[in-house]
Amino acid sequence: MSGHATRPGDPGGQAVLEHCIQVAVSPIAGKHVTSSSATSVPPMERQDADVAIKCIGKEISITQRVWTSLLSGAVAGALAKTTIAPLDRTKINFQISKQPYSARAAIEFLSRALRTEGLLSLWRGNSATMVRIVPYSAVQFTAHEQWKRILRVNGAERQKPWASFLAGSLAGVTSQTMTYPLDLMRARMAVTLKAEYRTLRQAFWRIYKEEGILAYYRGFTATILGVIPYAGCSFFTYDMLRNLLTVYTVTIPGFSTSLICGAIAGMVGQTSSYPLDIVRRRMQTSAIKGQHYHTITSTVVKIYTEEGIMAFYKGLSMNWVKGPIAVGISFATHDTIRDTLRKVICEDNDT
Repeated sequence: MSGHATRPGDPGGQAVLEHCIQVAVSPIAGKHVTSSSATSVPPMERQDADVAIKCIGKEISITQRVWTSLLSGAVAGALAKTTIAPLDRTKINFQISKQPYSARAAIEFLSRALRTEGLLSLWRGNSATMVRIVPYSAVQFTAHEQWKRILRVNGAERQKPWASFLAGSLAGVTSQTMTYPLDLMRARMAVTLKAEYRTLRQAFWRIYKEEGILAYYRGFTATILGVIPYAGCSFFTYDMLRNLLTVYTVTIPGFSTSLICGAIAGMVGQTSSYPLDIVRRRMQTSAIKGQHYHTITSTVVKIYTEEGIMAFYKGLSMNWVKGPIAVGISFATHDTIRDTLRKVICEDNDT
């Protein structure tokens, strides 16, 4: 992806305009951008195809925007989570235990799981993750585009940072609310042996039978409090960095740009919300660990009293490894698939 400027009227002017609205549409031979049209889109307003998607003078419909974002978000989430599933299981194991975290202890956990349960055990709970992450990621990316449209965020993060942050936070809240029970199932399956919860269906039934229907949303408040800074910071940081790189860098391929920006956004988002991630994991898994974390306040007090302040950041260093990888892959895959699909739609509309 080239971020350098092109003079109005040059053959490359069409590509720059398309950069400004974030749609990968190939220039049409013989059609150049005039001076007035080239200057009509400010550099900082090139963000995303979610606000004003143009296809040679035509607009992609809202329906087309929604289904392309849903599909690309689903694939992006599945690929990202599958890639880092072993690290995710290791992190959850330390989050819900009192064992101090270290790189050596993490390696020992992975080695022990390999010896006693086999290679596939490292992806234990990933089926529950896929059932959750596919709709979660699809809804989150789509909701983000729609919330940006509602809040009129048009790549102007410098002018309206609060609106850009709010759009990301609302997208996170929307997707988390719709898929939370599946997140709880994933956490339960990740920290138990196969004999305890053999299948996702069995996990759902046992929790309902033994703990009641409200158990499906245990830790939900802590999750929402955590997803607000996480999703807000992630989407805001990603959009801001993409704007800056598009304007000021020279010839960086689009996938690489998204990967770099997504990795940084993931690190910022994970760090901002990690203590609440610890709290929600303790609440989600308390019933199977013989410990009782009923409310956010009592959970925070219990963790602080028994383990100290650093317990709220247990496993964060691992998150700095897996978080940027997962978020980077997710953003890059989503943008690549979405823009490819919309390019096809543009070409079909043009014919």
